Amino acid sequence: MRIVGQYPRTVEVIENEWITLADGCRLAARIWRPADAVDDPVPAILEYLPYRKRDGTATRDELTHPYIAGHGYACVRVDMRGNGESDGLMFDEYLKQEQDDALEVIEWLADQPWCSGTVGMIGISWGGFNGLQVAARRPPALKAIITLCSTDDRYADDIHYIGGALLNENLGWASTMLSYTSRPPDPALVGERWREMWLDRLENMPLLVANWLEHPHRDAFWKHGSVCEDYAAIEAAVYAVGGWADAYSNAIPRLVEGLPGPVKGLTGPWLHKYPHFAAPAPRIGFLQECLRWWDHWLKGLDTGIMDEPVYRAYMQESVPPKAMYEARDGRWIAEPEWPSPNIETTAFALSAAGLTQGPAPAQTLTLRSPENTGTAGGEFCAMWLGPDMPVDQRVDDAGSLVFDTPPLDRRVEIFGAPEVVLDLALDRPQANIAVRLCDVDPTGASTRVTIGILNLSHRESHETPSPLTPGERYRVRVKLNDIAHAFPPGNRIRLAVSTAYWPLIWPSPEPVTLTLHTGESRLDLPVRPPRDEALTPFEESETAPPQRFEELRPEAKSRTVERDLASGETVVRIVNDFGEQRILDHDLATGEICRVTHRILPDDPTSARAETHWTETLSRGDWRVRCESRTTMWSDRDSFHIEAKLEAFEGDEKVFEREWTRSVRRNMV
Repeated sequence: MRIVGQYPRTVEVIENEWITLADGCRLAARIWRPADAVDDPVPAILEYLPYRKRDGTATRDELTHPYIAGHGYACVRVDMRGNGESDGLMFDEYLKQEQDDALEVIEWLADQPWCSGTVGMIGISWGGFNGLQVAARRPPALKAIITLCSTDDRYADDIHYIGGALLNENLGWASTMLSYTSRPPDPALVGERWREMWLDRLENMPLLVANWLEHPHRDAFWKHGSVCEDYAAIEAAVYAVGGWADAYSNAIPRLVEGLPGPVKGLTGPWLHKYPHFAAPAPRIGFLQECLRWWDHWLKGLDTGIMDEPVYRAYMQESVPPKAMYEARDGRWIAEPEWPSPNIETTAFALSAAGLTQGPAPAQTLTLRSPENTGTAGGEFCAMWLGPDMPVDQRVDDAGSLVFDTPPLDRRVEIFGAPEVVLDLALDRPQANIAVRLCDVDPTGASTRVTIGILNLSHRESHETPSPLTPGERYRVRVKLNDIAHAFPPGNRIRLAVSTAYWPLIWPSPEPVTLTLHTGESRLDLPVRPPRDEALTPFEESETAPPQRFEELRPEAKSRTVERDLASGETVVRIVNDFGEQRILDHDLATGEICRVTHRILPDDPTSARAETHWTETLSRGDWRVRCESRTTMWSDRDSFHIEAKLEAFEGDEKVFEREWTRSVRRNMV
């Protein structure tokens, strides 16, 4: 990664600009733009988030926005209402109010004397989501977006549900937002109003986990903001970017296939980060790639970017299992159209002998997975640069039905979404199934390649699920996450099937026994024969100079799995201490610690319990504030139960305390 501090145009920074909306609400913006932009107007690039421009995303903003601004753009980082220094309150994610505010911001940008009248949007995760959503509203000035690590389908591919099963990240992210939004604005920017604004936010804080639990099926709540409902609504050009180590890789091929307008897709080896500073390596010259995109769509320059293949991806080589990779070996591949005619489906039958090509005998296999199967699965969305990746899968394979190929006699490369067809029966009306595709090396080490999960009551529909009839046979199809992976000769391809996957998903209400019928059950792999490809290489990663800060407490991150040999209880403990830093440009010190605990007994799904505890601190001189948020969730056969507590301190004095207690009925989840 090369640091670049000199640009074609001198950059000026407006630390805080108020954008006043029609209802009087003021949104806080930070702007990087060419110093001569009033005389020589430039397009504007909007990044629109709830994550606090002053401190929350300031580190990554400094690496990114000055660089783009120095090449002839006005980069504008806006905090949504109810966050950072912005007025108002936030009640949930992706509401119509959020989109409406963005439309006003875009109109404001286009009307500024330093703006040429054309606007782009860029964003990762929440900012990637709302880039798509705002584009679907068709503001006239918005001509192109870059959406990273995002989704077109809020029910199928976000942190709430997966295959109709409840993700534990539904609680995790709700707790994160409870913590993030509880922080006050900076008094240095808003003055004495800071305390009034802070207490107003605290008094009106939503319990998001309950909001999301109340919508277990794909109803109007999730369809709102899911652009897959009408791809044709998006007319702006879309560049969709993500990583195989991220939770949001599936939307990229769907967008490339579904959008009728200009579109490109790019998937690297990365987790949930911008590709110019992401892990695992290789990083790419993503900022240069952004400039090629913006120059083409916002300035009308011929950069050649639309002459290149529509979908480019990183074919990953086989690696031993590890909790975090600094780099992944592989090569870039590309397809001129998607779906690609260059990819062929190769079927493997499931049998007691493993994975075989050709017919398999009809056999009956049974399984009741221990409820703690899944502890080797890592985080649903790896983003904190800790030990979050899946580790050796043999510990979870022990609680699964396992099907292996013989050692491969040739290299097998897959690109796309594997699918599994299972002929099965269950002994309970509600059951989940987890299907893992693994790469097993000659030592027996098992690396998870990709995964698919299905709540079997959703086997026909996520909108109108129906319970299983115990003992009845069903043929179900489980689609695994998209991936590009190369299995080398000598390794084995493994398919592992389990009825539990804790703590990634919440368990079924009762222990479940699966009966799997072979003969008709199979694995379909999207095999892409290797070929020579002459692709223009990406440039070296470049960034703007990093933010200046003083480290007051170093980062410390850990993930441990404990098993009580007496009770059998398994406890997964995760600590992400993000340290404490003082930002030297304005002397604000910020600290943050996240602690998560997951507990379960191997034979009792109702023993599942998840606990989170966040600590947030802000200080400058004698001014100190601290927020403590705790959330606990457990369930019985009929309901989910939630307890949450939020405390706020000014100095050592507690100035706010609130507790929530909620129960939400389980509805086929």
